[in-house]
Amino acid sequence: MKVVAIVGARPQFVKAAVVSRAFRRQPGAQEILVHTGQHFDPNMSQVFFDEMEIPQPDHNLGVGGGTHGQNTGRMIEKIEEVLLAERPDWVLVYGDTDSTLAGALAAVKIHVPVAHVEAGLRSFNRRMPEEVNRVLTDHAADLLFAPTDLAVGNLRNEGLSGAKVVRSGDVMYDAALHYRNSARRPAGATLPESGFVLCTLHRAENTDHPDRLRSILDALEAIAEEMPVVLPVHPRTRQAMARLGFRPKGSPLRVVDPVGYLEMIWWLERCRMVMTDSGGLQKEAYFFQKPCVTLRDETEWVELVEAGANVLAGAGTKAILEAWAQTRDRVVPAGALYGDGNSARQIVRALMEGEPSRATITIPAE
Repeated sequence: MKVVAIVGARPQFVKAAVVSRAFRRQPGAQEILVHTGQHFDPNMSQVFFDEMEIPQPDHNLGVGGGTHGQNTGRMIEKIEEVLLAERPDWVLVYGDTDSTLAGALAAVKIHVPVAHVEAGLRSFNRRMPEEVNRVLTDHAADLLFAPTDLAVGNLRNEGLSGAKVVRSGDVMYDAALHYRNSARRPAGATLPESGFVLCTLHRAENTDHPDRLRSILDALEAIAEEMPVVLPVHPRTRQAMARLGFRPKGSPLRVVDPVGYLEMIWWLERCRMVMTDSGGLQKEAYFFQKPCVTLRDETEWVELVEAGANVLAGAGTKAILEAWAQTRDRVVPAGALYGDGNSARQIVRALMEGEPSRATITIPAE
């Protein structure tokens, strides 16, 4: 069995790391890894391949830096070329990025079966590009790997159920278990003495709207006066902060460069709590039993809110400060919302045993 796996962004590298390892241990399975280039900054891309021992991509498409439409269109074109050359049994896509949707569309147009890891997530906000990507990918896919019972229910409500849906658990939990003993101190990192907040901020709904970004930064500076804040800055956020003319006022708001996965685990294990607009970091906070404040108006990880591990704060300064005060000393118990750490093996096994519903590649007309 040959699988073409499509990745392009940081969260997908983390997920692909454990699935690629499971493929390498499965006799008769061949994985062809395609990197779209969506995250092309070395601190957001190559560092993950190096430190997580992900095989170097068989194909690097070099697509990145454009608008959603530009990137998705160019990715579809280049992924189709790869699929016609490789002729895989499956295309495997992860998550909810433009790379996810492009991989799914390129495959279904030429009748290659698609499997979607992290299927069934819904924020119910169609203004989010990620929501559109995940909904369209789920409805195009032939095999849906849902991480939670809630995700299975979302798929059922949309008429997607039965044999094509597998309750697989979450491969990011696999990764947290596997890599936590390899956590690495970031270069030059020093620990605040009284605990600290680990914060990430990158979503367009925040960084592309100056009023939202300013109110979040104001809240972080206020929090930093009482509890140090470590903010690894995504390139998008750094540019947006520069447009605002934002400069930390010398308070313990530590703006640092992006870090790799092993460095992020090091911060996670040592922080008191997490504040983020990232989907993945909400879960990673739970894996490491840290309370989380989500800097968004909704989340696709609703079960974390229901379990009391996560509080939705939006982007208002007052709401963020209230959520921080509410959660700063909260204890998050260990739980099993996301499986038992064997999700990658379940995914590979299901692909090996599954019967692709569209097994013949159709060559597109000239």
